[in-house]
Amino acid sequence: MKVEAYLNFDGRCEEAIEFYRHALGAEVEMLMRYKDSPESCSPGRVPPGSENKVMHSSFRIGNTRVMASDCHCQGQSNFQGIALALTVPDEAKAERLFTALGDGGKVLQPLTKTFFSPRFGVIADRFGVCWMIHVAP
Repeated sequence: MKVEAYLNFDGRCEEAIEFYRHALGAEVEMLMRYKDSPESCSPGRVPPGSENKVMHSSFRIGNTRVMASDCHCQGQSNFQGIALALTVPDEAKAERLFTALGDGGKVLQPLTKTFFSPRFGVIADRFGVCWMIHVAP
């Protein structure tokens, strides 16, 4: 059994993927738009003008697959109560990723030394996705 994250960006998926490519080195494995679906989407399922939005995508951050879509394309994504955790090998990489993810986002806990890690911090990126960055001790 395996658990993978599936993020619904509600209209900003392509923008988010490009952000993660730049900030984290994410590699896109697959991206399908609503208009390219092998089955026609039922009327009313996709708001008019959303044909070019992302129906489904997957990308890799390190050795982890993340899946994402635009879902209802209403621009109201909500990521409350969940965080993605990045474990990195050293403090320099933690600082670099924290800064990159923080571009347009909000620091929830600055990177600091803790009893469990030489560097740990929490940031919500510009899309509202919460990231915990942790240096392995």
